[in-house]
Amino acid sequence: MKKIALLLFTVLCLGAIWTGWGIFGPTINYRQASYFYLPNSVNREDLINQLQQDSILSTTRWARLLLKLGDVNKVKAGRYKINKGMSVFQLIRNLKNGKQSLVKLVINKVRTKEELAGLIGEKIDSKTDSIEILSYLRSKDSLASFKVDTNQVLSIVMPLTYEISWSESPHQILTRFHQSWTQFWTAANIEKATKKGLSPLEVSTLASIVEEETNNKEDRFKIASTYLNRLKIGMKLQADPTVKYVTRNFRLNRIMYGHLSLNSPYNTYQNTGLPPGPICTPSIHAMQAVLDAPETDFLFFVASWKFDGSTIFTSTYKEHQRYVKLFHDEQMKRIQ
Repeated sequence: MKKIALLLFTVLCLGAIWTGWGIFGPTINYRQASYFYLPNSVNREDLINQLQQDSILSTTRWARLLLKLGDVNKVKAGRYKINKGMSVFQLIRNLKNGKQSLVKLVINKVRTKEELAGLIGEKIDSKTDSIEILSYLRSKDSLASFKVDTNQVLSIVMPLTYEISWSESPHQILTRFHQSWTQFWTAANIEKATKKGLSPLEVSTLASIVEEETNNKEDRFKIASTYLNRLKIGMKLQADPTVKYVTRNFRLNRIMYGHLSLNSPYNTYQNTGLPPGPICTPSIHAMQAVLDAPETDFLFFVASWKFDGSTIFTSTYKEHQRYVKLFHDEQMKRIQ
């Protein structure tokens, strides 16, 4: 009798060890970190089938048991990380909780909606491609909840690093952008914009021009001041970056006279005031340059003839022309 009891105890112990190892042991087939993709939400049986097809499980016994015990009938679409040495328990828990591996979406300088759609399309679910995202960005109705139109949408895309879910919709991603935009617009920043005679969206538009004018962070404040002075007196901005934007040739180094006559609401040589929207996603520094632009009487600026990256600011056209001549003369010397 004792031998039978000992045998039963041994069998039970071995069974417990076998079950524990199957559920909590490092039994996932993957030997290095990878990802398990679910393009759509799936039911329990379809999930098991896909786990088998992707060779993640050597046996479905324990996964089926855990899904049943956890009353898991449906799993969300997403990108789930599979770690080396992962247990079936960890995998099923992540799937049950919809614990996805987030994707980093880095926004630096983006100049067009097409470029933005391409960046997002590379990071998220392949069934939500860049064409669908671009369609969303071009939809007045879609953007209405963010209080921007199709020309202004880049205003709310702050150049930051965003962590997004692989299966997020265009609306969810734009919501993330808008949240960061809203956080920037504190009461203090809104007050600064109001004192400059600008709305938050107009600040982004002007900042985008400042961003494209120079990489010299100190000069940005004076450039912003110059443009604000032109706006105050109704003078055309005559900003070369807006003309480059019209050409869509962002490698263009020199703006020629023929470019200045291009017909577009973004051509500030042809139209008074700000363009309909930003010509790029301005950095936070460029936006602060507009908000904190000093009070000056500058109306003109030109790159220094010393070609040291600095800018010469002047208040009269006559003085400006003198520095323009110095710049062109030195430029011709360097070409020869």
